Parts: sequence; C-alpha cells; structure tokens
Amino acid sequence: MAVVIGFIPDEYGEAALTAGLEEARRRQTGVVVVNSTKGDALIDKRYVGAEGMSTLEQRLEESGVEHELRQTMGRDIADEILSVASQVDADAIVIGIRHRTPVGKLIMGSVAQKVIIDATCPVVAVKP
Repeated sequence: MAVVIGFIPDEYGEAALTAGLEEARRRQTGVVVVNSTKGDALIDKRYVGAEGMSTLEQRLEESGVEHELRQTMGRDIADEILSVASQVDADAIVIGIRHRTPVGKLIMGSVAQKVIIDATCPVVAVKP
C-alpha cells in the first residue's frame, strides 16, 4: 500500500507533494507520485520533463520516504490517477486543488472533482 500523489510542476503540485509526503510518514508507508498527460506532452506544462523528473527524484530521495515515480499518458488525467491508486491499493490519494467557479467546473470539468468523487480510498485535497 502507498499514498498516491497527483503531481504537476506548479504550486498546486508542490502542495500535493508536501502533503503527500507528510501523509505517508503519518501512515508509515511509501508514495507513488503520478504525473500524467493526455498525450500532448510537448505542449502540456503539467507534464514533467527530464530535468524536472531529475529534480523531483532528488527531492523524493532527500525526503527519506520510499517512493516510485510514474508518468502516464491517457485520455483522462483523473482516470490515470485513479488507475494507479487501484493498482497499488492506495491508502489515500493526495491532490492539489485550485479555486474554480461552479460555471468553470461545468464548462471545463475538474480532475480534482472526478478524483474526489470516484476514488475508493480517502482523498486529501490541499491548496498552496
């Protein structure tokens, strides 16, 4: 079992990473950090490049928490996070969230909203 962290390279991903590592320490387990894209990796700023992966790996090593990094590609980022959580029988999922208006959620959808609704384990949603 592990804590699954949905990570993007911005302040929301940083908040999720920090909270996810704390949650893993509290639960005395490891983490699986998931960075996902819909397949447009060359223009998707949420997808971590090689340099970013190296930095992230170093940060995880320094944390002392057992960890695994997964970069996935699929049609729906929320489904990718939920799939990894199911594969590792996650204790919890940690995601960063931003403020969205109800109309914004309706028009654009929300990865966080789908993860929160569809997860079969606890979800910790944090803000920077």
